[in-house]
Amino acid sequence: MLDPTSVGLVKPQTVRFDEPLMLKCGRTLSRYELVYETYGELNPARSNAVLVCHALSGSHHVAGYYSEDRKSAGWWENMVGPGKPIDTRRFFVVGVNNLGGCHGSTGPASINPETGKPYGASFPIVTVEDWVASQARLADYLGIEQWAAVVGGSLGGMQALQWSIDFPTRVRHAIAIAAAPKLTAQNIAFNDVARQAILTDPDFHNGDFYSYGVVPRWGLRLARMLGHITYLSDDSMAEKFGRELRAGDYTFGWDIEFEIESYLRYQGDKFASHFDANTYLLMTKALDYFDPAYPYGGDLSAAFRPARAAFLVISFTSDWRFSPGRSRDIVKALLDNKLDVTYAEITSAHGHDSFLMEDPHYHALMRAYMENIDIGGGR
Repeated sequence: MLDPTSVGLVKPQTVRFDEPLMLKCGRTLSRYELVYETYGELNPARSNAVLVCHALSGSHHVAGYYSEDRKSAGWWENMVGPGKPIDTRRFFVVGVNNLGGCHGSTGPASINPETGKPYGASFPIVTVEDWVASQARLADYLGIEQWAAVVGGSLGGMQALQWSIDFPTRVRHAIAIAAAPKLTAQNIAFNDVARQAILTDPDFHNGDFYSYGVVPRWGLRLARMLGHITYLSDDSMAEKFGRELRAGDYTFGWDIEFEIESYLRYQGDKFASHFDANTYLLMTKALDYFDPAYPYGGDLSAAFRPARAAFLVISFTSDWRFSPGRSRDIVKALLDNKLDVTYAEITSAHGHDSFLMEDPHYHALMRAYMENIDIGGGR
């Protein structure tokens, strides 16, 4: 029996775009598909639509289930649904798998119409700006002229910020959770180590592993293990695992001894069984390249001059990957432009993953903000 506060059983939908999309890297996708899901109903004024943007390993499957198996729940099931903070009795919620993804939208594993083979390494580098441009076309397809809100955590929050810059009249509220205006050198370093794990895997075959019938499983596994460490906080790992030993005593070998090792290897193996290595490379590069202030000589305030939306910016005290200071940089730039900004720093022990957790304070804040969004077209 599924949770009555869930949107229930859902099905993804696919839309094909034949209009070429010019990418920031200078290349063009002649045609492409986007996979998306919707929850709730679009009101007659088409003014209650909310776009949820996913983070690095997310997808269009934001809420609901594909079967009675609770393991098929969407990645933000605790946030989106009837009576939940993003209430589908009030909002029409859209989740989309970004270009370059591996959950149905056109990406490296898709067939290149020009060659009849998977794109593989030939798939172009995509950026946050490219994703926002493609999402705008999806909005056109759905008949949505303006989003009531664009919401996202981490890389998804970066997309919400980019929406406010690139399409200022098409978003009334931008909600950026556990995000940053650009990556620090340390974050870029983490991403590069993860990419090197994949690129140096013998089964990677320069990105064309599909034609060899193999998967660079070891590289993906290591990349995910490294990434997962950065998503957690020291306190959360200590509380959950401490120095617990699987066998109760030291074995003086190289196999798994500590519970945290077992957990990380499990997460790595699970991720490598379903995520595409080329997509992982693309997503981390999109993170690296995100820097709206870059064209303005590093002036973030200048980057946000076009913005007209109201903003909710949320950070978490234990998030050392995208620290609260990075969110405060965003807030300052928004206030410099005299924009309507709400900022909250939530006390949490869960690190960067806090935006995915069902924290009462965090959810109450999200609920209060969403309830105050005017779905008649105003703020």
